[in-house]
Amino acid sequence: MSGTGSIAEVGTPSARSRALAVLRVRSRALAAVLLPAALAVVLVSARMTGRLAGDPWPAVTLTVCAVAALVLLVGGIFAAVVLRASPAMTPTVPLSEDAAPDLYRLVRDLADRMDVPAPSAIALTPDCDSWLEDRTHAAHRRARTRISAGAAGPAGSPGQETEPGAAPVLVIGSPFLWWMRVAELRAVLAPVVAGTGPSAHPDIADARGFVRGLDAAVDVGNGRFLGWIAAPARLLLRLCRLDAAEMERGVAAAASDRAQGVDYGLRIVAQEQVGLAYAGWDRLLTRVALPAWRMGRWPARLDAGVVSALTELSRRDRLADGFTSRLGERPACDLLERPGAVDEAASLLAARLFHGGPAEAGPDWSPVDWAAYPEEVVDRKWRTEAARLLAALDALSAPAASTVERVLSYLTDGDGEALAGWLSADVARDAAPAAAHAGARGADALPLFPLEAPRSGRDLLTDHVVALVCCAAVDSAGAAPGLDWLDGPVLLVGGARRADLAPRVLSLVEDGDSGPLRDWLAEVGVRPEKPVRLV
Repeated sequence: MSGTGSIAEVGTPSARSRALAVLRVRSRALAAVLLPAALAVVLVSARMTGRLAGDPWPAVTLTVCAVAALVLLVGGIFAAVVLRASPAMTPTVPLSEDAAPDLYRLVRDLADRMDVPAPSAIALTPDCDSWLEDRTHAAHRRARTRISAGAAGPAGSPGQETEPGAAPVLVIGSPFLWWMRVAELRAVLAPVVAGTGPSAHPDIADARGFVRGLDAAVDVGNGRFLGWIAAPARLLLRLCRLDAAEMERGVAAAASDRAQGVDYGLRIVAQEQVGLAYAGWDRLLTRVALPAWRMGRWPARLDAGVVSALTELSRRDRLADGFTSRLGERPACDLLERPGAVDEAASLLAARLFHGGPAEAGPDWSPVDWAAYPEEVVDRKWRTEAARLLAALDALSAPAASTVERVLSYLTDGDGEALAGWLSADVARDAAPAAAHAGARGADALPLFPLEAPRSGRDLLTDHVVALVCCAAVDSAGAAPGLDWLDGPVLLVGGARRADLAPRVLSLVEDGDSGPLRDWLAEVGVRPEKPVRLV
């Protein structure tokens, strides 16, 4: 590893000049706080030497001294908050070197080849992104480095706190480890790891620390007792925002340039895998994980599932031809000692980040394996929705048997809009306690990212009728619940997926035409007059 001078070269002149501009904002703020005190010193000195004798100088001197003392007090409190406030850290799954020695070795080799400091630690995030995160704020000066000694830390942990002056933590998207091959991961991480070089430059590090402290001070200022802190913090942020943004652009450009010589050709191919991973990961979360989360279950092998989802996406998407052939190469998750334990921790954290689930498993928040998913999630989801649909019918008409025929008759003759409205209100009532709980936890409440837009009453009605028909098919026609890696819960008839049910239900809901759905029921062998088993 080269010396500080070589490391400093990683930060371009543009980035360093922007960092100095940020620090000038800090210096001017400090000068503004010290100006009344300086004036007070001048007045007191002049009074003591007899140069300002007589009225009104005693009163003026006393007033200026009082103002200076007040400004110093307020400025000191503000500076203490900026220095000591803890910036928000991304919840991650920390990895110790014992848990991933080969991954640490790969990252250090990258750093050596690019002549930059190695990251101080590695953590995983359940998302398709990778970045460096500085966790050396002054608030942690007394904290010792805390890195999990096991395969993975507690899900939802904010991550490792590192000693002041240490290199930033490398945060890696966990889906990358399972989908990407080792060489692809190396190519993707090269420009990220190269960013540790600018982090070692004192001006850039100082400017980043100042901006992080202001961000944290704004959050502190949103409280009851230090509300006045937020206004000056926001003002200083506005004054240095442009320079800070340009500084980060310069740092990113310098890191990209430094990484040009490392696996450049492979990086183009690897970036294609990044785009594919985004698409498959999103589908897996919204179509597969979300139904389980809503009923208090969390798939414990999401990262393993993303491999199946992306393999299926590769098979269906002609633009991804040939991508599956690379699966014979060594997957990046082989760099972990216990990939199953890491996957489980990342999966639990994903449920917390994207759905707001508890940070730990419990009686009402239990894991589910992929093999058990159709029976424990899909079948239960269908029967829960079927029960809600029939309960809504009971509220709008005379209670009757729990049959598909009852729904068919009501939607040729009844008020579908009223039924859709009732279902919407019932779904909203079920979601209200979770929303209230999140609101009580304040602005930092999870989930951080909403996965699904609000659905119309007609969409909900269609889903609930589909669920009722699927339950009837399972009960009377030998069908079975199944899992499609990209589309989520599916109905299997004779072992094959039936994707033609939803359009026929839509004809019933939108047009009141039950003919296509009755033909489908007859073809599959479903008896619409037979009661459906509910939860």
